[in-house]
Amino acid sequence: MSEPGERPATIEDVAKLAGVSIATVSRALRSPEKVAESTRKKVTAAIARTGYTANAMAQNLRMQRSQMVLVLASSIADPNFAGILTGLEKAANDRGYGVLIGNTEGTSGLEQNYLRFLSTGMADGLVLLTGHIPVAGQPQTPLTNLPPIVATERPVSNPEISYVGVDDVAASKVATEYLISLGHRRITYISGGPADIRSDLRHSGYLQGLRESPEALHDWRVEGDGSSESGRAAVERLFIKDDLPTAFFCFNDNTAIGVISALQLRGYRVPEDFSVLGFDDIPFANNFTPGLTTIRQPRQHIGEKAMTILLDRLANRSLETRTHLLHGDLIVRESCGGISRKLK
Repeated sequence: MSEPGERPATIEDVAKLAGVSIATVSRALRSPEKVAESTRKKVTAAIARTGYTANAMAQNLRMQRSQMVLVLASSIADPNFAGILTGLEKAANDRGYGVLIGNTEGTSGLEQNYLRFLSTGMADGLVLLTGHIPVAGQPQTPLTNLPPIVATERPVSNPEISYVGVDDVAASKVATEYLISLGHRRITYISGGPADIRSDLRHSGYLQGLRESPEALHDWRVEGDGSSESGRAAVERLFIKDDLPTAFFCFNDNTAIGVISALQLRGYRVPEDFSVLGFDDIPFANNFTPGLTTIRQPRQHIGEKAMTILLDRLANRSLETRTHLLHGDLIVRESCGGISRKLK
């Protein structure tokens, strides 16, 4: 770093320290995706050592680029957020970008505050994990007033926005088929609530699994909201009835954990008496007793893919809007088993 009183670092200083040409340094700043990763890292390190960072930022401002991306999430406490963010930041850093995080808590006021990063040029693009176009409650917000957007984690109902996420339908079909293969014929799907499109997608996959069974199986859906409490409440509602399922396919792992807790409080054993299957494979899923059988989301891969698509759009390398669905893996642990006794 330059000491006080010394002349400001120049692009020539950066080029000399990095062992590259001035043109290469300029290219690394203007179009980092066009520079080899090893060279880009040398330039980045030289910028940090020489104190040329401020000059680089000024150059970005002259180009009307901040080299930053805004990530809007409804809640950073969501168990899926950390993994997706890891992928987003990795892909951004590889291309010379940084990430700003906006935790909206589902409120339009906070969304509006964070959108100022875009209107003031502090961020060049937007990654949405909220499931809707900002601002909340204003679906008419014109896309022409917003920078390039990519949605992830939750689909956005707009064909102009690319989406990257797990294939909810295919993964849920696999989960349902697995329960059927264990001998279960009365399988309840506990939803994630009417406002979450992922819940309907997973229900659709569940229905496909039922329909492709050689036997006629009944669609058995109980409404929840994705919380562990809704899983517990679903069990209480079901036990009011005479007919009980033998297996639960839950919208997410939080719901599944609530179901298992409620069953255990009633004195039942999982999986000896009931099987429970979740979705997401959150970190706690393998530390719960019994270990939760679930669908694993490729969270880091989802984040990397979403950021790559966004930065390609910013670089005008790809203007095509697409939906990219990634494979979810069935992770078999201890919460599912065959039927050991007939429930009345």
